[in-house]
Amino acid sequence: MKIAILSGKGGTGKTTVSTNLFSINKNIKLIDADVEEPNASIFLKPDILEDEKVFVEHPVVDSEKCILCGKCGELCKFNAIIPAKNTVLVFKESCHACGGCELVCKVGAIKYQKREIGKIIKGKTIFDNYMEYGLLNVGELSGVKIIEKLKLNAEKEDLVIIDSPPGTSCSTVAAVEGVDYAVLVTEPTPFGLSDMKMVVEMLREMKIPFGVFINKAGLGDNGVYEYCKEENLKIIGEIPFDKNIATYYSKGQVFCQYMPQYKEVFKNLLETIIGGRNGN
Repeated sequence: MKIAILSGKGGTGKTTVSTNLFSINKNIKLIDADVEEPNASIFLKPDILEDEKVFVEHPVVDSEKCILCGKCGELCKFNAIIPAKNTVLVFKESCHACGGCELVCKVGAIKYQKREIGKIIKGKTIFDNYMEYGLLNVGELSGVKIIEKLKLNAEKEDLVIIDSPPGTSCSTVAAVEGVDYAVLVTEPTPFGLSDMKMVVEMLREMKIPFGVFINKAGLGDNGVYEYCKEENLKIIGEIPFDKNIATYYSKGQVFCQYMPQYKEVFKNLLETIIGGRNGN
């Protein structure tokens, strides 16, 4: 079973929920798909076993063969290849490696080359189970290929938590696509509610069953609760706004291991997800 943990904005608590949920079951694998800023490893402290480089392809133009017909530029919707007066400009970071420009080139002037965009780091955590996280190289525009590789690596696992990127970007869609269930982490504030609504729309569009988990309960107002009631969204758990939780978080510690009263919250959350009782 693949479980995505996501949120409308950064800082809401999806990694907090992911790592605490991960810590209560020895048979879970976690993948941190927030490849621009992965931080689950701060809390899970893995012993690194290996790293795997991730490559994408980009076009290279042979200027001696190129006749500057412009067909490649007409095809590319991402402006990754642009014919100019005397040459063809290639912006490899924008390329989606669709292969179209190579196909439309009548003189065979375009070939593809591989380049490294980041890596996947694999390790065994302090909880004696395994995690992988992606790390996108500085300057790259998209980490989708790394996310896809992370998910492929976990294809045969029975139970996987995906700590997803925040928001509703292409990276988030790649992380949650095909999962069995999503946990939407939010906070009871106007900003939390506003960003949550976009994620609800995305998950409904993708037809992914999900439930709402409220972090920092008691911090703001009742807007999130009222919205969930209006939209018939199931609240499948919550943890309070608690200074002690924040203290453990600031130290890079999984707080339910030090505040055992919260272990039951995450055990119930996992049972609810696996039982499939609260889809939307």
